[in-house]
Amino acid sequence: MRNLSSPEDALLAELESESNQRVVQPQMVSGHLQGKFLEMLTRMIAPRRVLEIGTFTGYATLCFAAGMPEDGVIDTIEIEDELEGIQGEFFARSPYGHKIRRHTGSALDVVPTLGECYDLVFIDGNKREYPDYYRMLLDGGLVHSGSYILADNILWYGKVAAENIKSSDVQTLGIVEFNKMVHDDPRVESVIVPIRDGINLIRVL
Repeated sequence: MRNLSSPEDALLAELESESNQRVVQPQMVSGHLQGKFLEMLTRMIAPRRVLEIGTFTGYATLCFAAGMPEDGVIDTIEIEDELEGIQGEFFARSPYGHKIRRHTGSALDVVPTLGECYDLVFIDGNKREYPDYYRMLLDGGLVHSGSYILADNILWYGKVAAENIKSSDVQTLGIVEFNKMVHDDPRVESVIVPIRDGINLIRVL
């Protein structure tokens, strides 16, 4: 799949390599296939306002920025401030870095203060908070008819399919609750795409 897809951008390949060397849990980087998929979706949607919940080292951020129109802006939020160094380094080197606005803190606290309504949202933050992010977006008027929401890690390494999920496994339970909320919500339509760890592709009606 990698060999027959368009090649990975050199800066993104370097960022993935640096992430493997410099941060804990480098497997959280979106990587070549998912990154190209996100970029292609962004080119199709052509959003001018993008929200990313969970920046990590910024791989997906750069993919969104590459696919956005030249006048587009992406607000990306990361709660871990120790990641600011690697983010800033690679955003500064990217030809798309001027589209990126970084924020540090909890998305549930930061997003309502930004005063934006988003055309595209990527949810990749704390899994237990997915239902709260969804309510914030839909009930808070932060998306509009025709907006798209992409929620990552929807399959959660297959844990969501377990028959008995422990009450202590709040991350898995959060994603299970989120998937059911989306499925039962008449305000949206959705499809789960089994790329990497699963993406729930949601369109606001």
